Amino acid sequence: MRPLHIAHNAQELGIAAGKQAAALIKETIQQKGFANIILATGTSQFETINQLISDPDIAWEHVQMFHLDEYIGLPISHKASFRNYLNERFVNLVPTLQKAHLINGEKDPQIECDRLGALIQQHPIDVALVGIGENGHLAFNDPPADFETENPYIVVALDEACRAQQMGEGWFDHLDQVPTHAISMSIKQIMKSAHIICSVPDERKAQAVHDCLCLDISPLFPASILQTHPHCEVYLDTESAKLLPHA
Repeated sequence: MRPLHIAHNAQELGIAAGKQAAALIKETIQQKGFANIILATGTSQFETINQLISDPDIAWEHVQMFHLDEYIGLPISHKASFRNYLNERFVNLVPTLQKAHLINGEKDPQIECDRLGALIQQHPIDVALVGIGENGHLAFNDPPADFETENPYIVVALDEACRAQQMGEGWFDHLDQVPTHAISMSIKQIMKSAHIICSVPDERKAQAVHDCLCLDISPLFPASILQTHPHCEVYLDTESAKLLPHA
């Protein structure tokens, strides 16, 4: 894993992460003629995505975007729908995008996993934007995460810490409103990405950042697997990095 980047605040973090993601996308298009990317959602990605879409030099007509995770059974009209999030904050603002492969959590989950799995195997990922959850999850792979499955997309159960985070971020009013299951890109599929940009702002993520970057690699700390990726860059702010030994 590359050295960490520590910004003063979430906005600076997002600008830095977004600029690096944009540079990698443009470099990939120049080399290959196209780029396949993964976008994460949640409050941690606001600034990164804002910076990415502000770059006027990305040839979006040569880019296909894959979606990282989505709740099962949540309508797209709900404010917590990640399809809705990506449409509002990315897809609708990048009209020349070649294709957006969004997860439909309202369809049969296994059929949707199979559909997306077949697609992503045809379009290897060049740049993945991800985050780390308060419980250390990567996508919706909560602890103990499945490090072994070869399936690109899987159905997962969401633990209470994960569901509480979603409520705490304001997506739901009560814990019992948060779905208990989701479709998530698997750990192995995420790790197949040529480059990974991991954006993790805020003090509430500090313990997870420490556990995933400083402790041994373990399914109990799902994002710890990023330690093994040869081209992963982690972007933190001073608050999320405050428990790291040399922060």
